[in-house]
Amino acid sequence: MLISLAEKNDIEEIHSLTKACASNMISNGIYQWNEKYPPKNKLSEDISRGELFCIKDESKIYGIIVITEIEDEEYENIKWLSPQGTSIYIHRLAVHPDYQRKGYAKELMDFAEGFAHSMGYTSVRLDTFSKNPRNNKFYQNRGYKKLDDIYFPKQSEHPFHCYELLL
Repeated sequence: MLISLAEKNDIEEIHSLTKACASNMISNGIYQWNEKYPPKNKLSEDISRGELFCIKDESKIYGIIVITEIEDEEYENIKWLSPQGTSIYIHRLAVHPDYQRKGYAKELMDFAEGFAHSMGYTSVRLDTFSKNPRNNKFYQNRGYKKLDDIYFPKQSEHPFHCYELLL
């Protein structure tokens, strides 16, 4: 498997992957993503900014991750562990449901954390849905510390937990 930057011509396959993930979560009672999130235009922006990475072979994309320096406004009131401007943020980590539980999410996170370390960042920050026990356990097992909650009312009435890993 290779992890590399997504290209513009990958957008349809990536959007299809995120739709499959949203449907799979909903069928399991996890209302983290929906038919409106993540929108194709947001994924295209991620690609254009050089922030969306794929884990793939020569014929298929198995998962994606967005690695960015941009802090979303929803994070403004979070009491992070590290100083502002020294972290990267992870968004839209997704592995196609047909390929989950094969270690691809771990590989993508290993890549993101390695990237952050090699670029001199002091931490990795992210959020995940409070009602997704598998994701919360995944990040906690990787050493991420659970901090405050944020809300995305267009996605759910339930909070999203913010996490940070000091490098």
